[in-house]
Amino acid sequence: MIDNIVSLLGDKADSLLKHECKTISRDLLHLPGPDFVDRIFAPSDRNQRVLNNLHWMYRHGRLGGTGYMSILPVDQGIEHSAGASFAANPIYFDPERIIELAIEGGCNAVASTFGVLGMCARKYAHKIPFLVKINHNELLTYPNEYKEILFGTIEQAYDMGAAAVGATVYFGSDDAHHEIVQIAEAFAHAHELGMATVLWCYLRNPAFKKGKDYHVSADLTGQANHLGVTIGADIIKQKLPENNGGYKALNTGSSSYGKLDERIYTELTSDHPIDLCRYQVANCYMGRAGLINSGGPSGKHDFQDAVFTAVVNKRAGGTGLISGRKAFQRPMAEGVKLLNTIQDVYLCKDVTIA
Repeated sequence: MIDNIVSLLGDKADSLLKHECKTISRDLLHLPGPDFVDRIFAPSDRNQRVLNNLHWMYRHGRLGGTGYMSILPVDQGIEHSAGASFAANPIYFDPERIIELAIEGGCNAVASTFGVLGMCARKYAHKIPFLVKINHNELLTYPNEYKEILFGTIEQAYDMGAAAVGATVYFGSDDAHHEIVQIAEAFAHAHELGMATVLWCYLRNPAFKKGKDYHVSADLTGQANHLGVTIGADIIKQKLPENNGGYKALNTGSSSYGKLDERIYTELTSDHPIDLCRYQVANCYMGRAGLINSGGPSGKHDFQDAVFTAVVNKRAGGTGLISGRKAFQRPMAEGVKLLNTIQDVYLCKDVTIA
């Protein structure tokens, strides 16, 4: 298993697999493990039904019982348009094929829309945990806007037998205040009904692009994570950080933005990808809320890129990957192989916490 991981990492293998994190110590983290739900959530205010569903999710699929998660998310039919998402593999216009991919791929859960999961709920909701994405950015308004709107109710997700609900908040956007309040209320209701909660903590503001794209900076995404756990997310979905210094870039000239402490950059992070991701984990209550990083778009080096992200996430103290396009924009057998390759990183004992 480790030989294949090393081969896929190529010349990055030593840098990633031998890195020792000297920023935030692993001893301060609440790390994934077989007892994660009992250790972390049993003392919390989550009710017994939420614990049941979290336990089901953490115990399902190839990673069941490890404390790690591999989730298949397919909400791109709305977020990125169905044609753009499924043209490469039209079988996934059919909701059942999406669920089959998640099952065959050994995932802990399948995440999709009210429509996709609702269409097949009676056949599959008891076979694999359903994670219903309750809001989306629809792309038919002209010109395109970036605002997350609800596509259904918490009761609908509950009635179809969902184990969890998920949502996106565009932190930093002009709609962020509304989205934060709306999703905080939705997550509270989901917890009342016994469903777990997953938040896509994404940044969205044109001003965040200043020479670099600070939508993926460790400091800004870390703060988005901290807001996400504040409104009750049990699991945080975040893009893997690619840079740092978003606060500094936005505090140039006469502008004033946010608050920072230089130790964010000198002591709590470095320029190593594992250290940048660890800062994201730290902002998830030191790992009490699991950090799952997104797999990103499909490209020419999907297997290499997926293993890179999984190794960074695992060694940083994260909980897993949520990878969609890399899996469903290829024949199903290849998609299953890619999901299994990601899972192998979390099953491999030679890939340790940095």
